[in-house]
Parts: sequence; structure tokens; C-alpha cells
Amino acid sequence: MNYEQLLDSAFKELPTLSIEKSDFQIPVADTLIQGSKTILKNIEQIADKARRSEDDIAKYLTKELAAPVSVNNHVLEINAKINASSLNSKIEAYFKTYVICKECGKPDTHFEQRDRGYVTLVCEACGARYTVKSY
Repeated sequence: MNYEQLLDSAFKELPTLSIEKSDFQIPVADTLIQGSKTILKNIEQIADKARRSEDDIAKYLTKELAAPVSVNNHVLEINAKINASSLNSKIEAYFKTYVICKECGKPDTHFEQRDRGYVTLVCEACGARYTVKSY
């Protein structure tokens, strides 16, 4: 056998790798502006998708929007007028920083350790661990 034939037989023995596509999508904010407040009606859906508590997301949005935020009966109230596109971009930034793994791109992560303004994010899918700044 020559070299090319050996390569061909070796490639035939390799398993076929499937390209895995994720059906994960970041939820779109369902907002309503009432007077000087913005109401986020689907905070429960967003928190479930992120596998985080509603209070965690509220704390992040308080810091990012520089406005008081409260959660009552699975409804998030922001004491400022925020348009839907701005709120969606903040939620997307939250998912990219604190939910989706930077190594494998899957949302199967959790916080493990909080220490001195930083938190360790652990991916359950690939085992990657990295530190992100706490909010």
C-alpha cells in the first residue's frame, strides 16, 4: 500500500462528526411603559432560560440601567422609561457574559464561588471554568 491508500483507509475508519446546532435563543423582553415606569412582563421566562433567579437578573439590570428595579409577582418594574431595544441589548449582554459558556457556547452554566467582586462561572457541558466580574 502506498501513502495515499493508507490515508484513505485511515479516514474511512474515523467516526463522522455531526455538527450540533443549538436551539437556544435568548428571550425577547416583553415590555410595557406605564407613566415613568417600564414593566418587564416575562422576567420569569428570562430567568428560567438563564437558569438564574429573577433577583439576580434584577440586580444586574439595576446596575446596568442605573435605575431602581424591583420584582413583584414575577413582574419586573424599572423606575425609568427604557425602550425595548435597550432592555433587550442589556439582557443579551447578561446572557453573553453570565450564562453562555465562552468555550462551547452552551447555556449550561452555574455560579460556583463569589469572592472579592468576582464570580466563578462553571460550564456543566464542557467543564470550563472562568472568572467574571460580579454585578
